[in-house]
Amino acid sequence: TMVIDNDYRHPVLLAKEAATLDALTGGRFELGIGAGWLRTEYEQAGLPFERAGVRIDRLAEAIQVIKGIWREQPVTFAGQHYQVTALNGVPKPLQRPHPPLLIGGGKERMLKLAGREANIVGILTSDVSRGTLVSDINERTPAAVQQKLEWIRQGAVDRFDQIELSLIPTVIVTDDRRGATAALLQQQGWAVTVEDVWQMPSVLIGSTEQIAADIQTRRETYGFSYYVVSDHDMATF
Repeated sequence: TMVIDNDYRHPVLLAKEAATLDALTGGRFELGIGAGWLRTEYEQAGLPFERAGVRIDRLAEAIQVIKGIWREQPVTFAGQHYQVTALNGVPKPLQRPHPPLLIGGGKERMLKLAGREANIVGILTSDVSRGTLVSDINERTPAAVQQKLEWIRQGAVDRFDQIELSLIPTVIVTDDRRGATAALLQQQGWAVTVEDVWQMPSVLIGSTEQIAADIQTRRETYGFSYYVVSDHDMATF
């Protein structure tokens, strides 16, 4: 799941659904979860869109509840947002100690939480802090991505090497790399050079061979081994 908004489901229900899917798929389920960010969805659903700190606090508690329900013993949890008493969740997931947990985010607090709790961390290279998706070039630069990795490392401490790093790239397969990049710059309104775009970890643009080489280089440089593409890009990718 890429990624479930924690505010839309109580963690007790989500944990049961996830464990059921893990059982039904023979232990192949992966739970992607986030704090929620799209203001219009909250408004359309009649849910309060609280400040980011509250949503992240709630997610942090939900993760503890979900992991607790996936354990063999009943869980008791008393937090500010969730209270669970002696609850033994069924079914238990097939994967032990639990299905892989993917947490996505782009800012310091979310990425430190992801580093602490997740098996897979999805790095967001857009800005969602205002409740909408903004293509901010300052989130895409190599320096910005290195900072995001450092936040994950700070949260993970000695388990950083066990975390799989994920990214949602812009994928453009073309035989005219320079021309396609110039068109992307014009479309996005980015005031940088074509060469600057080629260095962005979340942009894959060029021939099949060029993109394959870039993926390998970015795995070696940043550690990314898990890419997520839209259904429109799947065949091309």
